[in-house]
Amino acid sequence: MGNLTLDSLATDIYVAADVVGREAVGFIPAVTMNADSTRAAVGDTIKAAVTPSSSAAQNIAGGAMAIPEGENQTIGNSTFQIGKSKAVQIPMSGEQELQLRNAGTYDTVYGDLIAQAMRTLTNEMEADLAVTAQGNFSRFAGTAGTTPFGFSATASGLEDLAAVRQQLVDNGAANGDLQGVFNTVAGAKFRASNNIVNVDAAGNDSLRTQGVLMPMYGIDVRESSQISSYDSVGTDAAMAINNGLVAAGSTTLTVDANTADGTGSIDSGDLLSLAGDSTGYVASGTGTANEAAGGTIVLRGDKGLRNATANDAAVTVERALYNPNFVFARSSIELAMRAPAIPSIGDAADDAVLVQDPHSGLVFEIRIYKGYKKSMIEVAASWGTKAWKPDFIAALIG
Repeated sequence: MGNLTLDSLATDIYVAADVVGREAVGFIPAVTMNADSTRAAVGDTIKAAVTPSSSAAQNIAGGAMAIPEGENQTIGNSTFQIGKSKAVQIPMSGEQELQLRNAGTYDTVYGDLIAQAMRTLTNEMEADLAVTAQGNFSRFAGTAGTTPFGFSATASGLEDLAAVRQQLVDNGAANGDLQGVFNTVAGAKFRASNNIVNVDAAGNDSLRTQGVLMPMYGIDVRESSQISSYDSVGTDAAMAINNGLVAAGSTTLTVDANTADGTGSIDSGDLLSLAGDSTGYVASGTGTANEAAGGTIVLRGDKGLRNATANDAAVTVERALYNPNFVFARSSIELAMRAPAIPSIGDAADDAVLVQDPHSGLVFEIRIYKGYKKSMIEVAASWGTKAWKPDFIAALIG
C-alpha cells in the first residue's frame, strides 16, 4: 500500500459521509451545531454570550428634552468543554487489499468501512446528547408507563404533546424552532396515529409515503435510538407545601416532614406534580427535602412555579419507570465538534483530510498511517455537549 493516499479514496469518503449524515439520528440535526475545521483538544473551552433580561422602567408619557441614560446591560457568558476525542481505526494488510482489488470490491469495501466508522462516532454523539437532554429538562407531561399518542374515540392521542409544547411556550421558548426527539417506541405509536397517517387530518402525506416523522404543532419531530429508559427512581416521598402560599416564579419549595412515613427523599431528576397545578416540574437535586425532616425542594430551571400553590398542597413524586421523549428549543442544547489535536510538527500520518458532512454539519478527520506491509485509516472527532437553557427543554414521558 505504499502508494495509497486519501485523495484516491476521496470519492468513497465523501459518499460515506453523505450517507451517514442522512441516517435517522434525532438529536444531531435538532440541536445547535457548532462545527468547523479548526482543531480542539479534550478540555478546550467553548464560550457563548448570555444576555440578561430587561425591564421597561422608563415611562415615556409626556416625553422629555433630555435623552434617558437607559438601563445598564451586563453581558455574561457560559462555557462548556470538549469532553471526548475518539477514533475508529481500520487496519488493512497488503494481502487483504490485494484480495479485494482482485475481486473488484476494494473501493466499495473501504467506503463501507469508513461509513461504519462514522456511524459509530455519530451514535456516541447522539447518545451524549440524549444524556444531556435527560439531565437538564425542567418540565414534563405524560404518564409513566403509558406510551403517548394512543388514539381513542375521545382523544386524538396528541394531547400530551400539545401540553408539553404549552409548557415550553409558557416558559418563553421561541415556538418557531421547537424540536422533538422521540424514542423509537413512541415514534412507532406516533406514526400509527390516525391523525398522522390520515392525509385529511395531517395536511400532507409525507409520513405515510416516505416514512419520515413530520412537523406537528410547530414541532419538528424526529426519532432517536439512543434514548434510554429512566430507571434511577428513588424512594417514595409524600410531602406537602409548608409556610403558606408559594408564589408563582418561586424556584424553591419548603415542605413539611411526613411523620407517618418518614423514609422517602427527593432526588435529582425526580418528577414533581403539585395539587392544583397541571404543570410538571423537575427537582434539581440541590434541595434537602426528605420525609423524615421536610426541607426544601429546588426546581430545575429559572422559571420556577407556573402558578402559586397553597399551604399544605400535596407534592406528588413520580416513582414509576418511564421512557422519555424530548421537546426543546433548538438553541437550548448545543453540540460542538472539532477535529482532534495533533502536534504542531505533525505525527506519523502519511495523509489526512477533513470531511464536513453538508447535511449534518459533522466534521470528521480521516488520516492514513503506513506500517510494514500494512496501513491503517483512522476516522476521528472531538466533541462536547451542553444544555444552555433547561427552561426550554421538556420531556414527554411514557
